[in-house]
Amino acid sequence: MIPKVGAQLVRGLLMGAADVVPGVSGGTIALIVGIYETLIDQVRAGAKALGMLVRGNLRGFWKQVRGLDVTFLLPLAIGILLAVGGLASVLETQLEENPEEMAGLFFGLVAASVLIGWDLISVRTSTHLAVVLLVAVAIFFGLGFQSGPVTDPSPVVFVGAGALAICAMILPGISGSFILLMIGMYAAVIGAVDDRAFDDLALVGTGAVVGLALFSTLLGWLLDHHGDTVMAAMVGLMLGSLRVLWPWPNGVGVISEDESEVIDGTGLELPAGDELFGPVVLGMIGFVIVMVLAQIAKRLER
Repeated sequence: MIPKVGAQLVRGLLMGAADVVPGVSGGTIALIVGIYETLIDQVRAGAKALGMLVRGNLRGFWKQVRGLDVTFLLPLAIGILLAVGGLASVLETQLEENPEEMAGLFFGLVAASVLIGWDLISVRTSTHLAVVLLVAVAIFFGLGFQSGPVTDPSPVVFVGAGALAICAMILPGISGSFILLMIGMYAAVIGAVDDRAFDDLALVGTGAVVGLALFSTLLGWLLDHHGDTVMAAMVGLMLGSLRVLWPWPNGVGVISEDESEVIDGTGLELPAGDELFGPVVLGMIGFVIVMVLAQIAKRLER
């Protein structure tokens, strides 16, 4: 029991750390460590319980809650919260001070995840390859558009940001942080985490709960009925998201120190000779880390 809970806590820490970074998804980490479909099933069951509670069906609610795997969900949630709370400031600093090197590391992580996702498709066909390419191209060009930072966002905007971000967090490929960056809410939400602005964080959390309940139900149904096609679309998401992880010129992009300016992270340039070594080495390290984690996950499943 204790080793299982400890391992799940570590998975949560990894997912939370990934979700803080624009361009890296906690869903990608869940896929790498072999818990993605179980996570979606558990979240969908939780959403069903929440729906029963809203309708006043207390007996059905408690029956559904008792069916949840607490040893799976609780340490995972604790790990995510600890990572987000503890690493937000550290990762933001690293993204500001070493943008190309950090982007190189994340590029390697996600590039390896593309291979793992493709391998998870049980019957690979030309149709699945077409889905991968279409989604990848759409995401690649879509990531070229992003908004300037929202100043003094209203409560409704915080709720909406939480709903959109949580949907991205459970999809491999696009991170919740990058969705926040695209809609101009990254600085506001990260600032709320750093400042412990619990009123704003409660609004984001409310949006996240609602968004997670609705989206996990849809995603769970799609995985049940069109699993290989959905996985192909997820591979396309990860492949297209590599645009924002290309290290040059600005890494994944950052928020300026006064949190009033977004530095674009979707530009594509070739590196100068002296800029090549660090990102490439870290990219290779990230790639190897993911492949090793995937092998460990396979052994744990046996």
